[in-house]
Amino acid sequence: MGDVKFSVEARDTRGKGAARRLRERGLVPGVVYGGGREATAIAIDAVGFERLLESSHGGINTLIDLAGETAAAGRTVIAKELQREPVRGAITHIDFYEVDLSAKMEVLVPIHLVGTPEGVVNGGVLDQQQREIALLCLPDAIPDEVEADVSGMELGDSLHVADLTFPAGVEIAVDDSLTVATVLVPRGLKEGEGEVQVEGAEDGEDAPAEGDDQGAQDEKEKGGES
Repeated sequence: MGDVKFSVEARDTRGKGAARRLRERGLVPGVVYGGGREATAIAIDAVGFERLLESSHGGINTLIDLAGETAAAGRTVIAKELQREPVRGAITHIDFYEVDLSAKMEVLVPIHLVGTPEGVVNGGVLDQQQREIALLCLPDAIPDEVEADVSGMELGDSLHVADLTFPAGVEIAVDDSLTVATVLVPRGLKEGEGEVQVEGAEDGEDAPAEGDDQGAQDEKEKGGES
């Protein structure tokens, strides 16, 4: 049983001309595969499907019960791949994968970082290298996202997959040493005790301004001439 129900239509024709006629009706082509069955061609209401994704916490990982006058009706699926126009981003094709609710499957889940790192407060920059993670879990146990609190990260600290917390029964499908995010130290800054210091400045002193040494030498030479 899926999270939502969505109606689709049967699709008997293929090719650019057929796709154009579908678009004129506000539909886009799609296919349902998996489950040990033959792939089934369908047509989908693109705008309605966009609304479904926006209203579902799981987004692309939402379990969908297909309905309508088609051989795909009654199959529980997830949207495995969405093809979009490069400029407007409108959906042009959807691949649905039929799931086995009793078997674990691999899915991509977004990583959401929360909080402001201490290192950022001190002048660093938070660089998130991984924005999603591959997980193995039952279809009805797919988390909406993986949340990580980065507020305690200092300058130069890194967050790895091994540092993330996952719900019970969820396994990671990637190397746990993979770096998720790092607080970068900008060029010209170095880590100090509780603050960022300018490279080259002595503790408790300001770094000499450019040209100060030359100015002091000129004053010395003038004094020798008088």
